[in-house]
Amino acid sequence: MKPSPNFDLLNANGLNMQAVFNLSDLPETIRTGLLEQTEIVSSFRQLILIGHGGRGMWEAVQASEFRENSDPIDSFSIDRVERWFAGQVPAADYEIIYPASKCIVPLQSLGRLAGWHHTSPFRIGINQAWGSWFAYRVAALADTDFAPTDRMQLASPCDSCVDKPCVSACPAGLLACGDFSLKGCIDYRLVSESSCKARCLARLACPVASEHRYSTEQINYHYGRSMKTIEEYYR
Repeated sequence: MKPSPNFDLLNANGLNMQAVFNLSDLPETIRTGLLEQTEIVSSFRQLILIGHGGRGMWEAVQASEFRENSDPIDSFSIDRVERWFAGQVPAADYEIIYPASKCIVPLQSLGRLAGWHHTSPFRIGINQAWGSWFAYRVAALADTDFAPTDRMQLASPCDSCVDKPCVSACPAGLLACGDFSLKGCIDYRLVSESSCKARCLARLACPVASEHRYSTEQINYHYGRSMKTIEEYYR
């Protein structure tokens, strides 16, 4: 029987979502897509996906040596995953392909395979455990032989949501027709009087797992960075 990895170190640092995939079991489109981008895929057996849910990771980052780093979350996540590999499987070879490389990793597709990611009306991934308050942090290819992770068997919470408060909360009215427009969202955020520059009102209106909602500081950080990117590339 293959061993199950001990993720205690990652959990203690708020990186509390983990999934192990055998590369040979991944859908052909995903495996081929990775192989076309990097030859290193063929030398590894598994892909390990790491994410965070809730506020714990942000709190750990703020208490860490990476708090003042120019990219504190990525730097923190990579460092803690590297420490985990060193402690858990010190002899294993591995390669971090997200966020440390130029490799395009289909995070949402992997999240769906893990049972983490269902599509919400406001187009942010959602699940019953964490609502939309989770994110993908690290993807690593590894020469490990862990037992693959069982898929999280939870239906989309949006399927049973009758009122759908996120739809009416969108000030740009982008969710009412059921065909979300990313361009419309960006255009609205660029408007000078936009109420979504530093937050997504539709996301905040979602009642699913609201107890895990990010702190105001963390929300401002993430949406501030995305707003800066939008202003750089779309104006």
